[in-house]
Amino acid sequence: MGNKSRVIGLLILLAVIGIGAAYLLLGGGAAPAAAAALRGYVGGEKIGLLEDPEVQAILADDYRLTLDYAKAGSLDMVAADQTGRDFLFPSSQNALEYYQQIHGAPVKSEIIFNTPLVLYTHMPVLEAFLARGLAAERDGCYYMDMAGLAALMEAGTSWAELGLPELYGPVAVSTTDPVRSNSGNMFAGLLANVLCGGVADETSVEAVLPRLQTIFEKLGYMEASSSDLFDQFLKTGMGAKPIIAAYENQLLEFAAENPDDWAQLQDDIVLVYPTPTVWSSHIYIATDEAGTAGIDALLDDQVQQLAWEKHGFRTEVSGTESGSDHFQVPHLAGEITQVVSMPNYATMEKIIAALT
Repeated sequence: MGNKSRVIGLLILLAVIGIGAAYLLLGGGAAPAAAAALRGYVGGEKIGLLEDPEVQAILADDYRLTLDYAKAGSLDMVAADQTGRDFLFPSSQNALEYYQQIHGAPVKSEIIFNTPLVLYTHMPVLEAFLARGLAAERDGCYYMDMAGLAALMEAGTSWAELGLPELYGPVAVSTTDPVRSNSGNMFAGLLANVLCGGVADETSVEAVLPRLQTIFEKLGYMEASSSDLFDQFLKTGMGAKPIIAAYENQLLEFAAENPDDWAQLQDDIVLVYPTPTVWSSHIYIATDEAGTAGIDALLDDQVQQLAWEKHGFRTEVSGTESGSDHFQVPHLAGEITQVVSMPNYATMEKIIAALT
């Protein structure tokens, strides 16, 4: 009886071993492939999204990818050494044209999401612009007359003349360095359009370049990154940076990630839409075949939804009509209107050269 039991036990053991071997042979027990690491440069305003644990989990679990990146301005990253870089993630299509000029056609490129260029200021500053008729409220949103604002800056009008004697110096909009960073570059392009009375081109821009130089010469030191500029705006207060040009998503992301801090600041800091404004198209540039995998991953519906709901980027799946309630940010526009095209790259080259 004992021998019979041992034989049965041995047969069961052999059967288990056989099943296990078959499972391994068919690949069922294979360890999951390691996630591929893509290396690149990204604009600072997108780091919050790329460091989001939910986004990282989707990329790792569904696409077997991790993104290893260094922060750089949109134009700086194009001019930087591309060795070992699989992708660039700047904030404008002009950066793609710049890339094509230096490096030739990329392996692949795709717009991942968009955000408009906006102004951030403090309530006393906005009230001074409202009193002057340069800003207006429509449908719960604030809008700035860019032609009027440009005229103030060009004329050297002081903050005191605007009714703000507590502020020093002439009226100016702090921005990033237009030679290095996209938000400053876009603000320069927007001002060129305003001074030209339409979309600036290679011919019409020549006449306004000296005027652009006059405006930017008054700005002093300019940050190289949109994220650094926005952080300084929040930290240094109205006296240091009364008004800045940056991206809409930056305040939305801050409010979503820091609700307690935003509760303390929301009666002072206010979002203002320039009229007209320009769209910033955040474009992913794959510099090699490996880098193309990042495009599908970032266009994933779940990633796109998170890009809006947690980080404020406008996407095709964002549902922005309910944005104001979602972010608890007053004066957020459901739809962006009064948008003008950026000058083409050849025109922007002339602007950059003039401001260098």
